[in-house]
Amino acid sequence: MSGALRALAGRLARRATPLARRAGVEVKRWVPRYDDVGRRVMLLRHHGVDCVWDVGANAGQYGQLLRAAGYDGRIVSFEPLSSAFERLAARAASDPAWSCHPLGFGDVAGRFELHVAANSQSSSLLPMLALHREAAPHAHYIGKETVRIETLDAWCAAHPELLGARTFLKLDAQGYEARILAGGAATMHRWTGLQMEMSLAALYEGESLLPDLLRDAEAHGFRLESLELGFVDPQTGRQLQADGVFFRAPTG
Repeated sequence: MSGALRALAGRLARRATPLARRAGVEVKRWVPRYDDVGRRVMLLRHHGVDCVWDVGANAGQYGQLLRAAGYDGRIVSFEPLSSAFERLAARAASDPAWSCHPLGFGDVAGRFELHVAANSQSSSLLPMLALHREAAPHAHYIGKETVRIETLDAWCAAHPELLGARTFLKLDAQGYEARILAGGAATMHRWTGLQMEMSLAALYEGESLLPDLLRDAEAHGFRLESLELGFVDPQTGRQLQADGVFFRAPTG
């Protein structure tokens, strides 16, 4: 873009911004390093990631955002909730580098009852606490569904073809992240990077909070390289969750 065009774009954006904000819209130039997903894709490229395991994929929003930001490697998505998995499978169907599997992960394999949330994204194997319900009334539980849970250790051993040369593990399991790590302790060395949703305050009964998850990641040899804004209480502005993006710390 020429200097004149950049200047014109800047003037138009400055004029549009006050009107857009009054309508609840932010208008600004997209700069990848200042955007959570853009920065994440920059890090994936920097670390040579060629495969992303999307655990807790819901309807495929995470994979879709990666694609929109320019990631073109393999995506392997996992989602245990049947209604969300149907939407995930439909979204991934036209992408030959995107596969999906109807299961979740934990520290023990078996069939477990998943609490189904009205917004589906907040569905969890753990009971939801009052703080979460008060901050997001639309996420209340509306039922239960029996789902399949595996361990990362067993699944990696049975399906090594799903791993890339440098694979990134993303966990968004609504309070179950520490248990997924526990079920993958023997294979944690396989991952080049790790992303985890981490709660600053307890939203689900029995979940591990951000300080413990940071220690778990460090114990497995990962270093925090980015923090992404997560769930915020819309009434108070209190941040309740953040996503930590980690990569394996250099050795030697």
